[in-house]
Amino acid sequence: MRGRRSLSPSPARRLLRRLRAPGLVVASAALATGALALRGPTGASAPVPPAGEPSAVAVTVAREARAQALRGRERTRIERRRRRELRRSRALGRPYAGRLVGGVALPAGGAAFFTWNHVRGRTPSPAWRRHGTVRLVRTVLRVVRAHRRAHPRSPRVGIGDLSRPRGGPFGPSYGGRGHVSHQNGLDVDVLYPRRDRRERPPQTAAGIDRGLAQDLVDRFVRAGATTIYIGPATGLKGPPAVVRERVHHDDHLHVRIGARGRH
Repeated sequence: MRGRRSLSPSPARRLLRRLRAPGLVVASAALATGALALRGPTGASAPVPPAGEPSAVAVTVAREARAQALRGRERTRIERRRRRELRRSRALGRPYAGRLVGGVALPAGGAAFFTWNHVRGRTPSPAWRRHGTVRLVRTVLRVVRAHRRAHPRSPRVGIGDLSRPRGGPFGPSYGGRGHVSHQNGLDVDVLYPRRDRRERPPQTAAGIDRGLAQDLVDRFVRAGATTIYIGPATGLKGPPAVVRERVHHDDHLHVRIGARGRH
């Protein structure tokens, strides 16, 4: 009897069957794709990072993630500091019979504003005349900067007296006519912009740039001012519950904010 023919497939056929298996087909395609990706436009192999070392893309992504984390921590730190300042800064009593706790000084000047010492008739105003609650100082800075962005060719806004470092009386003994209010860090004097663009109070109401002055009044109203005093001859307008005429205010407007509100 002749030798029985073997039923087992030949090695070549076994290899062919393995290559036809779905998983191996996908793996083969992935290997082919990877091989093509490693070749440059001329067919030359692109450099491959040594085993265990991250690629340039991975390094860039990691750096960006670290930078974002640092920016997030910095924002959190700033916000916590802002909240601490707000808690410490308090207006006690009333604007005409009060004091200031945890007040901060408005800067002496900036790109959008200057400070004016009306007693000496010059700039800047001394630091002890420009203290207020954190909320007041932030409101002033926010308004004058927004005014500057809206009117980039306009003169800088002049800022007069706020309060003394600890508040309290701010009468004639501190120079000039003095103030009945300005005692608890919620009041600020703002000079009307002049038509001739000079950085000093206007001598008469005729010298006021009414368009720019009205813009300031409107912005302080929107910022939450509770009281704004304007001169009778200025021609400025506003909500009657907030904007009121008062003598001795033809060269500056007087802004008062609430002890609580936006910051």
